Amino acid sequence: MSGTADGSSAVGGVVTRFMSPDGVEERCVVLTRMPGAAYRDAELREEAALCAIDFYRGTHALCPKLFSTSPATLVHDLRGAAYAGRMERFEREICPRGQIVVREAADAPVSYKMSVNTRETSATFANASLLYYHYARYFDAAVHVPAAVLRTMDRGAHRARVAAAGEQESGDRPALHMNHAAWQPLAQAELQPENYTPADELFTADRRSVYGVMLHPRGRQYGEEFNGSRRSGWGDGQSRDFQETAPFVALRSSRPLAGAIEEGLRRGHAASAIPAAAREAQMVFWMRDLVDIALLDFLFSQQDRIGNVDYLTYWYWAEGGQVRRTPAHGAHPPDDLAAYGPKLIKRTELGDNDAGVRLSYLNFTQLTELLEALRHYNAATYAKLMALDQDFAANGPRWSYTRDSFGLSEAEFRRIAGNVRDAAAILRAACRAGRLRFDLEPEAFLRDGAVAETAVDCGQH
Repeated sequence: MSGTADGSSAVGGVVTRFMSPDGVEERCVVLTRMPGAAYRDAELREEAALCAIDFYRGTHALCPKLFSTSPATLVHDLRGAAYAGRMERFEREICPRGQIVVREAADAPVSYKMSVNTRETSATFANASLLYYHYARYFDAAVHVPAAVLRTMDRGAHRARVAAAGEQESGDRPALHMNHAAWQPLAQAELQPENYTPADELFTADRRSVYGVMLHPRGRQYGEEFNGSRRSGWGDGQSRDFQETAPFVALRSSRPLAGAIEEGLRRGHAASAIPAAAREAQMVFWMRDLVDIALLDFLFSQQDRIGNVDYLTYWYWAEGGQVRRTPAHGAHPPDDLAAYGPKLIKRTELGDNDAGVRLSYLNFTQLTELLEALRHYNAATYAKLMALDQDFAANGPRWSYTRDSFGLSEAEFRRIAGNVRDAAAILRAACRAGRLRFDLEPEAFLRDGAVAETAVDCGQH
């Protein structure tokens, strides 16, 4: 392990190499697979597609993100679109708009985010997104966490094409005060890396390249029905507001699943935002998604989840005893599905995971006792957590993998290890006390209208 005090680009995996016009070698890394994790074919294709992007061939334009609070690079695919073969013109004419989706590109952009942490900036720690992705695959999470890869880039090239423009464009817009406060130190650091601290979080060891994480989130932001009202302010307040949403009220209800759903719909904030035709089924899917969110955020000390939860929409239906789904485009099902009475269900995506892991970040899931509040859980997720806890206690393969694969400092790794131990202890105690009902099987609920609770061995460790 590195002896550095902060995260670094020292990750392990399959490397694709590129060369900048100034002769700086860049790399894209598909991280080594986590032991016990299951990776879907679509995610493997996404990793390969991300690591096939060459910033200098003219197929992709790089734009500064000119919205929200943190800096990032929006990587636009120009192939087959209006600006195909005109990368420089796209960056000159389109990038200043600052939009995340533009008609002139082939698709919504890939996000390329680096770690930028100063007193004036919002929190961004790139390595956290890598942990979220691989741990989501270990837990076989119901919530969607986009595939993520590590990417380095010649710091001079990034400054010339992205950071300098980000600093200039954000400075001209009063609404982007915090965004500008982040572009300023990034642009300055790329000019004089020796003056930036902590350098290992932003630069490769030779200081010739910056590094970050690339992923392709596609979700739309939830409203109050899932993200909560946020009326009580940032931090503890909005995390407690989050626990008043309909799905969380249902999760903390000690009643059987049907009664918990009814209680959530009756007492939960913004319950009216759930379409009547899919209310009960939507609630169970959301409850299942929340189990993953609470666990991952606890393990990785996430401090900025509320308001940063997105969704993708699908049509769900039962056919031949099996639950099927297809992406939804609009509010009406395709004609060939109408006979099955499909339900329009929102599924959760966690595409913004970079405010975790770093020692300076506050673990609001832990501080506001989200795990302690849960009364419904998924049996398979519980078993995976108990196995992870045993592995970490024995310095097993997952312990070694986490220590060595993500560019973590020793202190960052120890914090995660402690969170694994604490999360397992909290849920094990709830299981032993009979406070947990293992009934979160949303597809079975959609198919059968009810779920039989699973008997679970709470574990002895």
